[in-house]
Amino acid sequence: MPDDDARLTHLDAHGDARMVDVGGKPVTERRAVARAVVRMTPETARVVAAGDAPKGDVLGTARIAGVMAAKKTGELIPLCHPIGLDHVDVDAAIDADAGTVTLTATAGVTARTGVEMEAMTAAAVAALTVYDMVKGVERGVAIERVELVEKTGGRSGTWRRDAS
Repeated sequence: MPDDDARLTHLDAHGDARMVDVGGKPVTERRAVARAVVRMTPETARVVAAGDAPKGDVLGTARIAGVMAAKKTGELIPLCHPIGLDHVDVDAAIDADAGTVTLTATAGVTARTGVEMEAMTAAAVAALTVYDMVKGVERGVAIERVELVEKTGGRSGTWRRDAS
């Protein structure tokens, strides 16, 4: 459910898309964490965990892809500000019995705008990379969700996703 004062900030008074002017905002430390979950069979998850995928190191490649993607977010998302990231990291956790790979991306910056889109882009591209790396083993792999887990800094302060 949206906040009571929620508004689409990327629309001008006429409803046209625009890039938000952040020039008057203070420079603050900002951090965001996003997560993506990739579902596959337990057998495929075991291949990923063992590092035996035909294309090589699935998780290492996914981590690098996520970091690279975060750095290109301003080029990929039309109204997203290009920012100089201070930090990006992508962690991966495998639950072979459940057949999941969970990718968690953290992005940080000291800037006038947040890094939620960078963290989400990192998680999404890392998940797509996992799919690409294992599609020869299993075509039915699914990216189940990409979501913001938390963000800190800026005018709106701290936000955390309720546990679900």
